[in-house]
Amino acid sequence: MADSNKKLFLLDAFALIYRAYFAFIKRPMINSKGVNTSAMIGFTNTLWELLRNEKPTHLAVVFDVAGPTTRAVEYDFYKANRDETPADIINMIEPIRRLVEAFNLPCIGLEGYEADDLIGTLAKMAEKEGYTTYMVTPDKDFGQLVSDNIFMYKPAVGRNPHQILGVPEVLAKWDIERVDQVIDMLGLMGDAVDNIPGIRGVGEKTACKFLKQYGSVEGLLENADEIKGKIGEKVRAGKEDAIISKHLATIILDAPIEFDEKALLVEEPNVEALTEIFDEFEFRTLGKRILGEAYTFGTTEASSSGSQMSLFGGGDSGGGDMETKSLKKLDEVDHAYSLVSSKDDRAALIEKLMAQKLACFDTETTGVDPNLAEMVGLSFCFKKGEAYYVPVPAEHEEAQKVLEEFRPFFESTSITKVGHNLKYDMLMLKWYGIEVNGPIEDSMIAHYLIEPGKRHGMDYLAEAFLAYSPVSIETLIGKKGKNQKSMRDLAPEEVSDYASEDADITLQLHELFEEGLKKREVDKLYKNIEAPLIRVLADIEFEGINLDVGFLEEFSSELEKEVLVARDSIYEQAGQEFNLNSPKQLGEVLFERLEIPYVGKKTKTGQFSTNEDVLSKLAKEHPIAEVIMEYRELSKLKSTYVDALPKLVNPKTGRIHTSFRQAIVPTGRLSSDNPNIQNIPIRTERGRKIRKAFIPANDDYVLLASDYSQVELRIIASLADDEGMIQAFLNNEDIHSSTASKVFGVPLEEVDREMRRRAKAVNFGLAYGQGAFGLAENLGIKRGEAKQIIDNYFEKYPGIKNYMSTAVELAKEKGYSETLMGRKRDLPLINSGNHTVRSGAERNAVNTPIQGSAADVIKMAMIDIQQWMKSSKLKSKMLLQVHDELVFDVHKDELEMLKPIIEEKMSNAVKIKVPLVVDTGVGANWLEAH
Repeated sequence: MADSNKKLFLLDAFALIYRAYFAFIKRPMINSKGVNTSAMIGFTNTLWELLRNEKPTHLAVVFDVAGPTTRAVEYDFYKANRDETPADIINMIEPIRRLVEAFNLPCIGLEGYEADDLIGTLAKMAEKEGYTTYMVTPDKDFGQLVSDNIFMYKPAVGRNPHQILGVPEVLAKWDIERVDQVIDMLGLMGDAVDNIPGIRGVGEKTACKFLKQYGSVEGLLENADEIKGKIGEKVRAGKEDAIISKHLATIILDAPIEFDEKALLVEEPNVEALTEIFDEFEFRTLGKRILGEAYTFGTTEASSSGSQMSLFGGGDSGGGDMETKSLKKLDEVDHAYSLVSSKDDRAALIEKLMAQKLACFDTETTGVDPNLAEMVGLSFCFKKGEAYYVPVPAEHEEAQKVLEEFRPFFESTSITKVGHNLKYDMLMLKWYGIEVNGPIEDSMIAHYLIEPGKRHGMDYLAEAFLAYSPVSIETLIGKKGKNQKSMRDLAPEEVSDYASEDADITLQLHELFEEGLKKREVDKLYKNIEAPLIRVLADIEFEGINLDVGFLEEFSSELEKEVLVARDSIYEQAGQEFNLNSPKQLGEVLFERLEIPYVGKKTKTGQFSTNEDVLSKLAKEHPIAEVIMEYRELSKLKSTYVDALPKLVNPKTGRIHTSFRQAIVPTGRLSSDNPNIQNIPIRTERGRKIRKAFIPANDDYVLLASDYSQVELRIIASLADDEGMIQAFLNNEDIHSSTASKVFGVPLEEVDREMRRRAKAVNFGLAYGQGAFGLAENLGIKRGEAKQIIDNYFEKYPGIKNYMSTAVELAKEKGYSETLMGRKRDLPLINSGNHTVRSGAERNAVNTPIQGSAADVIKMAMIDIQQWMKSSKLKSKMLLQVHDELVFDVHKDELEMLKPIIEEKMSNAVKIKVPLVVDTGVGANWLEAH
């Protein structure tokens, strides 16, 4: 019987490290020295959560040791298909060991044995000594070890809480009768991750059926002759693989290791050693969370070599001594924050504001959507540590009166206004009829240009650059959920310090980033493009676009009928009904029931993949795959766009007001949400039809869409200074036909449709890092043929190849890539020892100057056009920016005058070595105009 005072946790180190690393793969945690610390941060978080929440009495971290294991010696194919361990994981193994030891916890490993075997052996030994043991791992294989006193503990992932699996949970998960049948399941179905073969053609569902009937692998094989059909043939052919697979899947329980209770005792950590590690790897927040007041960043020598400010050009960046302080809070710093409630006090504040050259302001509101929220208050700051909060009444008329008092400040053309995510505040004021005039500065956008790959939230920046932890909004309104309050629910006295602090911090960040922009040499980009663009985006978001809801309702009904037709066709071809939206069930139907040969790799969980790549390969020979793709397209169009768009119509305006996000994409491209206009489909006829729902304001207007023609290819030609491509553009040739003529060695007039298609794939693919394999997949041709096309391409366009290699070399030398306008994108992984990681960074080095320059070009055009339209007091409005296209609501009286001017301003936004060509269309909806 287990002793309640004996609680042992055994951590599967590499499983947790891998999981942590890949959790951050899209946005790795890179410190100022360029070290990828994702694996270490994730592992440390897991370890700390266990120690804090589960309070184990005993704990060990179990590592795999370099060198062959008993299984690998016996079977050389075992785990042979695994990818090379990323260098960024390898680099973190030793630091993680140091970290574990600094927690005064043991690291266990044994040559010749896997961590699974050591955990299994220790768990069974501990059980005999009365321990309750938790095997901390996401690895499903450990299910074979659970008992009344041994559990699997799967750490939390994202918002999903941790899971504890005992005997009932394992039996239910696998649909088996005994936990040891986990081994039989793996023996029958195999494990793609470990290269355990199993019986070819037997998946989880079939394995489960066999175990219910025969009890074990051995029981199945004894009765193999009685199993009929193709599956019987597969079982008989796979006898040897099944026996070997079961052996490989069995965790060893008698590894030569000692169970030393004293060595596993959880003790107090070594604060000094942990502090040194947290300093070395710049884990400020983590250090504070784990060590509390005992941790002060920068007290060890290790921290002095690195700094978040390194991108600003060195230590005297204006960041002061941020690296030598712990995170301070409001009650630990000198501040003078004032609640300004009376009209006389507001008048005195306005007098002070009007005397400033520069002042920061922030709005407090009832929600996060500025087109729906109401104003709760305003905060102002023009001197560090001194700020003011002005509450605004709930009644709209009274609120308007208070805001009118501040109109002279906001509409002053001489006072610089500073904010953090200033577009939000400008939009809020627009709903009260107040414009923010004069120069504007935004600390969020400034930091985005300085460190585009980092986070730009104010709280994060305050901690990173000011060594200061702001008041959390959750302390005021509670955590997200149905019980969360609104700012309106709080008394002004409760909001005052929080709001004033926001303005104060923003002013300090502005002063810091002003210098940072210069040192990063992106100050001109900020002043000429990003800062002016804030005002343009605020204008077009406020304007919104009209939506034909009736059309979408009709379209939804059409799609519903088509979805049902496709669904029934799939059921008929499959010979059964099943959950079409379940990839697991779909995979079983396709590859087990219908016995279609599987063409892809299984997922990490051992399931068949049914993604678009797999289905498109099958569609040529298996009609069901084509119908499944059609079903998915129809379902996505209906749910994601046709049914969702009407729900986003603003009740105040009857229009759609998308939100353009300026500080998300490292290349400089804009993204949008609510709705995501950039993602509205264009490749299929049904997808394009959605554009028909976007319509002019009324019958006096038409929509005009102006689109750059092949702008990225033109930028490639200019960047590469390639004579052949430049000449083709100067001759106004169709670039894809011209490329086909050169690559395939035929006269231009003899280029056929297929040649042009292939040339187009090469033109767009190579600049984005596509090699022979990718081109072959894209075109459905052999890799050798694809390689020959690429070789011919580079022979005819040598400047392109030279550009690509030069872009990579420059990025390796500088650590970043750069656009024509000086936008910089950091590439800290460009010199990584891991081929996969390095290749990704190299692709970004080639692509960023192209895509980033195209993004800069259309932003410059937007600024120029919007300034001209406003100064000309036109009725027409700019409505949308979608990739390389601008959409306008044009009054019919202004159409003939406006169309050529828009084209001229877009064409001349920047001068490169080839002309920028603009295609313009006009129509009663976006589809017609596009």
